Amino acid sequence: MQNKGTSGESGSGQSRFEILYEDNHLLGIVKPVNIPVQEDATGDDDLLTLLKEDVKERYAKPGNVFMGLVHRLDRPVGGAMIFAKTSKAASRLSESVRTHAFRKVYLTVVHGKPPASQGRLVNTLLKDERSNTVSIVRKGTPGGKEAILDYTVLGSAEGYTLLKIDLLTGRSHQIRVQLSGIGCPLYGDQKYGASVNRPGQQIALWSAVVGFPHPVTKEEVELISLPPQTHPWNLWTPQNQKQAIR
Repeated sequence: MQNKGTSGESGSGQSRFEILYEDNHLLGIVKPVNIPVQEDATGDDDLLTLLKEDVKERYAKPGNVFMGLVHRLDRPVGGAMIFAKTSKAASRLSESVRTHAFRKVYLTVVHGKPPASQGRLVNTLLKDERSNTVSIVRKGTPGGKEAILDYTVLGSAEGYTLLKIDLLTGRSHQIRVQLSGIGCPLYGDQKYGASVNRPGQQIALWSAVVGFPHPVTKEEVELISLPPQTHPWNLWTPQNQKQAIR
């Protein structure tokens, strides 16, 4: 199992991003918070465009650079992400996502505490495109999509709980909505926990592990990223966090 790869290419410069893995087929990075993954209505710099520019500069590549988006993180969320550098790699990684061979583990800090030390949440979610919000609806609701996640309590402190989340489906805002639905809104989440959070707080949701079979070698690749040691993450040690997600 790999935590970091080396590129078969010869880069001439330092990346502006923290690189977790790179070879001729893949690029794994730590997504900075508050950057959209794709171009959106704000017109702010987006991660895909920035990564293309970064690779083009580092390898002095002529023409356009391919960068395939395989999975997404909400704008305020940071952590491990994998991108495809070829169309073949993008296609095979997308197939891994469809067949659930693509593993996604998150760390999050929530208000309160879930009813059990571990459990599975299964809901039907419906997205309102106009307001960009998601709600829990009855099963069978037109347009609703099944959402499943497993959670494990890792510790509690000062009224907050640190959770490990194994995401089994990839619905929009899924973790935020489902945890809010059991009375445990995420720290800093203004959209689904405005009553307990203050404006300006950074949402405490982090992509900690991304694992998948390499699209060419088939070797298992695992990217690991820990959240910054700022409040409320620093209520728990990085060592405890890392042990919990392995």
